[in-house]
Amino acid sequence: MGSYKFSILISLPLIIIFLMVSGEQNPQLQLDKERASLLSFKSGITLDPEGALESWNSNIHVCNWTRVKCNNSSNQILQLDLSDLSLSGRISPALSNISSLLVLDLSRNFFEGHIPAELGQLSKLRQLSLSWNLLEGNVPSELGFLRQLVYLDLASNRLGGNLPVQFFCNGSSFLEYMDLSNNSFSGEIPLKNEYALRELRYLLLWSNRLVGHVPQALSNSSKLKWLDLESNMLSGELPSEIVRKMPELQFLYLSYNDFDSQDGNTNLEPFLASLVNSSNFEELELAGNNLGGRIPPIVGDLPAKLVQVHLDENLLYGSIPPHISNLVNLTLLNLSSNLLNGSIPPELCRMGRLERVYLSNNSLSGEIPAALGGISHLGLLDLSRNKLSGPIPDSFANLSQLRRLMLYENQLSGTIPPSLGKCINLEILDLSHNQISGLIPSAVAALRSLKLYLNLSSNLLQGPLPLELSKMDMVLAIDLSSNNLSGTIPTQLGSCIALEHLNLSGNILEGSLPASIGQLPYLKQLDVSSNKLSGEIPPSLEASSTLKQLNFSFNNFSGNVSNKGAFSSLTIDSFLGNIGLCGTIKGMSRCRKKHAYRSFLLPILLSLFATPFLCMFLVRRSRFRKQLTMFNQGELVDEEKETKELQYPRISYQQLSEATGGFCASSLIGSGQFGHVYKGVLQDNTRIAVKVLDSKTAMELSGSFKRECQVLKRARHRNLIRIITICSKPDFKALVLPLMSNGSLERYLYPSHGLNSGLDLVQLVSICRDVAEGMAYLHHYSPIRVVHCDLKPSNILLDDDMTALVTDFGIARLVNGINENTTTSGSVSFSSTDGLLCGSVGYIAPEYGIGRKASTQGDVYSFGVLLLEIIAGKRPTDVIFQEGSSLHEWVKSHYPRKLEPIIEEAMLRIAPPTMPAYCNKLWSEVIVELIELGLMCTQYNPSTRPTMLDVAYEMGRLKQYLSNPPSLLMHNNEE
Repeated sequence: MGSYKFSILISLPLIIIFLMVSGEQNPQLQLDKERASLLSFKSGITLDPEGALESWNSNIHVCNWTRVKCNNSSNQILQLDLSDLSLSGRISPALSNISSLLVLDLSRNFFEGHIPAELGQLSKLRQLSLSWNLLEGNVPSELGFLRQLVYLDLASNRLGGNLPVQFFCNGSSFLEYMDLSNNSFSGEIPLKNEYALRELRYLLLWSNRLVGHVPQALSNSSKLKWLDLESNMLSGELPSEIVRKMPELQFLYLSYNDFDSQDGNTNLEPFLASLVNSSNFEELELAGNNLGGRIPPIVGDLPAKLVQVHLDENLLYGSIPPHISNLVNLTLLNLSSNLLNGSIPPELCRMGRLERVYLSNNSLSGEIPAALGGISHLGLLDLSRNKLSGPIPDSFANLSQLRRLMLYENQLSGTIPPSLGKCINLEILDLSHNQISGLIPSAVAALRSLKLYLNLSSNLLQGPLPLELSKMDMVLAIDLSSNNLSGTIPTQLGSCIALEHLNLSGNILEGSLPASIGQLPYLKQLDVSSNKLSGEIPPSLEASSTLKQLNFSFNNFSGNVSNKGAFSSLTIDSFLGNIGLCGTIKGMSRCRKKHAYRSFLLPILLSLFATPFLCMFLVRRSRFRKQLTMFNQGELVDEEKETKELQYPRISYQQLSEATGGFCASSLIGSGQFGHVYKGVLQDNTRIAVKVLDSKTAMELSGSFKRECQVLKRARHRNLIRIITICSKPDFKALVLPLMSNGSLERYLYPSHGLNSGLDLVQLVSICRDVAEGMAYLHHYSPIRVVHCDLKPSNILLDDDMTALVTDFGIARLVNGINENTTTSGSVSFSSTDGLLCGSVGYIAPEYGIGRKASTQGDVYSFGVLLLEIIAGKRPTDVIFQEGSSLHEWVKSHYPRKLEPIIEEAMLRIAPPTMPAYCNKLWSEVIVELIELGLMCTQYNPSTRPTMLDVAYEMGRLKQYLSNPPSLLMHNNEE
């Protein structure tokens, strides 16, 4: 018996060892264990909107489950990629049992809670991607056991605490990519000298709360190509000795921290010298720090591949070294908002690829070098807020790509060179607050390309207003105030149909104020104060539905003024100094009633009787009796194919004219660069929108019409406008579209008379999701790839259910065929002289300003502007007027530490007055995410922007997040 027990005791460990070995050698047992782990993971999923995990059941082999990949020979699970599936729930620790796993990608979902520490047991893992989720808390130290890790991405979560020391000190020696950006990590970067991440190529820690110095041990990562520490609170001297040991460095982003230059913040040379040997270096961003000292001549010795230098918003002083002109491949130079003085070096003309030059807000003096006119690619030149003197160089006429010229707040003299009229692509011309004299040249006044504003205010200009100003039919603002302009205001200014702001104050203009000014369809602000104008104030101004700010003070106006219409919100301050005025405005003298009826009774009676007869004359009985329906497949009707396509509705010019009242002004609902849009009603009460190509340019812009037809013919998506039919004659071309009952998104973002838009955050996110889905279809799935080129609120229509539809493809770029080279790049070539250079001011991607190819990345930029516009509550053009910067730059200057006022103001606009506390927190978080997505989409470098597929995913994620708040927030609310 004793020997029997002894034999059992001897054999028992052998049996256990045998079972363990046989288990490891039995693939089926291991596979069953991993199947159970995946099912346990699935049980923690609370929402699977796409049904991606429905195949995860016992009837299907685990290697055939959705997003599961196995080794073909051994059936070991090697990869679990569940990215972009909108899954909600928590990450199960059971995943740690899949011991053979090499790739775990759960990015771009709604996983919440903490990262399971058990994931540290996946010892073979080479890629871990958990980015773009709702994960919170500290990163577990156990993840430091992942010694085989090559790729780590935990970006864009809610992770906090100190950076995980294990990744920097005990982690994988194979790690090449680490992205911990856009979280709430605090403390210092925990890299010590005794450890090294020698294989690291990408380190992204931007937008956290990191403090302290850049650790010296980072110099061991000599293979780094991309180092992004932007938007933190790092301090100390710029890391010269660290980057000196990174010869492969391409992108270095250190902006918006608290760095100093060397030698007590007086010497920038050691840092720039440390970059000289990085032969592939392309972008340097040091903006928004405390950097002091001069810009040393060694800046010209930086690598030849350098394309962008951002040194703005620092404390740099002294002159701009001429040696900087050695950077012959530079496309962007930003030295604005420093303490620079001296003259602008003429040698800058040697930098022939410069596209954008920002030297504003310094103390530069002397004359503007005529040599700048030789930089042929220059699209933006900002020399504002300096002490420059002398004339504006005639050589600027050679800048054929120039789109923005800002010279305001200097001491410039002489006259406006008529040769500026040759800058046929100019969109902004701001020469205000100088000492410029003489007449306004007719050639400059006739610049039809001006889309944003003309500002010549606060100068010494004289003479009459040129009649050629009427040709600026796309300009949004004209400011000619505080000059010595004389004569009358030309009636022809009523042709500037896009005008929103008109300021003619502080001149010596006389005569009457033309009624055509009040008929401008989009005019918001009018200031004619301090002139010698006389006569009555035109009734058209009172009748305007858009005017909000008016100033008629200190003129010689007379007559009756009511407190109705556009005048209802005005006070006596708008009418001071006009002794002939009387009326019902508070503080204004009352008008005498005796015989007063004779002056206005007859026009009123005539209008009452004439209007019905006029409408009856214009709106005649339609002969079009067939039911008009939309195409299910989005196909177009071509009038030249009458016998072949009779199944599609047909409509004549006469019928369209009758439906729209003869295309009368009361039917006008929109205007664009190439035509007008009218609303109408057919005989069968079908409501339509008729987009008419401008007849004056119909021949030269007929390509725009053909492009839109081609797009609408091929594109079929629930978020793209569908065509009813077309009407095409040699001198008339029109698209007939369904009339969207709720109008455009612009109508809701900027309602008249200061009313609330009525759209809350949930609706706005849903609308943006619709837009992103439509644009993603155009970019990636349409039979013919499309670059829209003009995405903005007025081109987003809303149907009865508030579903958004993208419209107006008039300047869209068609990307040919799936197998074409252009498809891979998402871009298409075009001529710089075709007049269709990609969109509306404020929404145009910066690379378009210098003749770059139209691309899908340009549409992403426009979408990003749209997101920032919705949250900031500011038109991008208004920001340029008020702040002198783009909407991207304005929002970025507040990110991340100054966002609170923007968030609070947004909540007032797009949140109900009473809302549970948990919703306040939820909505604030979504607003921040929208800001972050908008900033990503509007990055200067097109290659760093996400695709529209990425954007559509993110918008869908946010939409679902708002519809299904995290259980923790709901639980807190219930408590």
